Amino acid sequence: MALQFRTAYIAPSSRVFGRGELVIDPARIAKRYLRTYFIIDFLAVLPLPQIVVWRFLHSSNGSDVLSTKQALFFIVLLQYIPRLFRMLPLSSELKRTSGVFAETAWAGAAYYLLLYMLASHIVGAFWYLLAVERNDSCWQNACVQSGNCKTDFLYCSNRHTEGYDAWLIDSTNVLNSNCSAGGDNPPFNFGIYTNALSSGIVSSKKFLSKYCYCLWWGLQNLSTLGQGLQTSIYPGEVIFSIALAILGLILFALLIGNMQTYLQSLTIRLEEMRVKRRDSEQWMHHRLLPQELRERVRRYDQYKWLETRGVDEENLVQSLPKDLRRDIKRHLCLALVRRVPLFENMDERLLDAICERLKPSLFTENTYIVREGDPVDEMLFIIRGRLESVTTGGGRSGFFNRSLLKEGDFCGEELLTWALDPKSGSNLPSSTRTVKAITEVEAFALIAEELKFVASQFRRLHSRQVQHTFRFYSQQWRTWAACFIQAAWRRYSKRKILELRRKEEEEEEAAAAAAAAEGLSGTNNNVRGGSYSLGATILASRFAANALRGVHRNRITKSARELVKLQKPPEPDFSADDAD
Repeated sequence: MALQFRTAYIAPSSRVFGRGELVIDPARIAKRYLRTYFIIDFLAVLPLPQIVVWRFLHSSNGSDVLSTKQALFFIVLLQYIPRLFRMLPLSSELKRTSGVFAETAWAGAAYYLLLYMLASHIVGAFWYLLAVERNDSCWQNACVQSGNCKTDFLYCSNRHTEGYDAWLIDSTNVLNSNCSAGGDNPPFNFGIYTNALSSGIVSSKKFLSKYCYCLWWGLQNLSTLGQGLQTSIYPGEVIFSIALAILGLILFALLIGNMQTYLQSLTIRLEEMRVKRRDSEQWMHHRLLPQELRERVRRYDQYKWLETRGVDEENLVQSLPKDLRRDIKRHLCLALVRRVPLFENMDERLLDAICERLKPSLFTENTYIVREGDPVDEMLFIIRGRLESVTTGGGRSGFFNRSLLKEGDFCGEELLTWALDPKSGSNLPSSTRTVKAITEVEAFALIAEELKFVASQFRRLHSRQVQHTFRFYSQQWRTWAACFIQAAWRRYSKRKILELRRKEEEEEEAAAAAAAAEGLSGTNNNVRGGSYSLGATILASRFAANALRGVHRNRITKSARELVKLQKPPEPDFSADDAD
């Protein structure tokens, strides 16, 4: 009640638009509380039972016991009305303002279970109190029927009244014979209170035994809606039984139903996954998909469930405010983006722009991410897993290049070149490689439209280091560089072979010329026509050697041209525009 005088509220007249105006004026708050729930709260917390007991203890003359007992009964009963009247609106207001009772499902279930146990405690307490009242009624009837008893003799402080000694001699026999709860046919029908009297709970002085037994009775009959109760024809007992059945039904529908809802929320995602899997199986069966495709669909669904637990992360983040969404994306993606060599030297502003536009992607084993010749619609940055990148150089016969992509690598660099080209149209570039997941892969994707924006930021970097990093990690550039180096090495090797052959041929020609000169000098009688014939033969052999050397050179040049036929990849423009 003290907090109610200091708790601000929203003025109802200001709720026409927005959340309304918060009233913090203590005078207005107190005035509103005094007009609404102050009287109810005051009656609920007023210590009337304590006042009645205090009055009885300080001014008791014996005859006040009956009136005091009756006053306590009605005061306790009536005080529950304002307490329940305030308890239900407070629970509804708590749910409306905070959305839920607790942060976790277990806490919410425990809260509703506590309310149910509290209701069981109240029902058990009333059952105990009514059992005492019913036993007192039996004693009064037995006292009246005995003839030598007054009802005042049943209460304390009446031992010195006239006739009490005679009643004391016969009281035990009279009360036991007329108010015994044991046996098959008891003399008095106690109805639903028979267990309380026959078990000795009413006469017991052990508080813990009384409390636990009454709590168990209330919990049992609330849960069974009072189906096992055998009532008498006493109107008060029948009314209590009817109220118990109705209260049990309401509590079971509200409290236990809400607790079940909280507990089911623990497995709601799992149940949704089962429903989706069942629908997927029915659809695949209806469409007669082959077994291989069905297995791939099942593997993807299972991998996605293990990674996300059924939560749509993208929609969840997109529903948040922009600044909060940026901070969450930065927390989730910044460390992973920095692991990509292309982004590790970027400034914070560009990294925030990249993180904000990245979307998580999952790929199962043996999934083709993109095929050679297909349009590239996204650029992938690998976070976990391994991929295989293969190219045939546009379908050239005899050409094959294969490389592996791991954490920190990227694919789809054709899209970056397209995005950096200011003259590029709406047609997406074609992929020069076939990329396939060889393990389960987790990556971030930048779609073409988002990459356009990021690429426009790249052009303001004025950094050659980004260009060199792109060349080093790009699979296109790696393939072209490998082919270029191979062609250069083969040209160099064959040129060396030609030089060795030419030297050998020259040595052979020199040896042949020396042998011919020796033959001419040793034969003095040869005619001059024979020397002319030998010179012509030497010239013809040199011409033939030169012709063969030219043919070999042409073949080497042709093969080298075919080797470097692979076109040099287009280079992204990382430099700043002059207009900037």
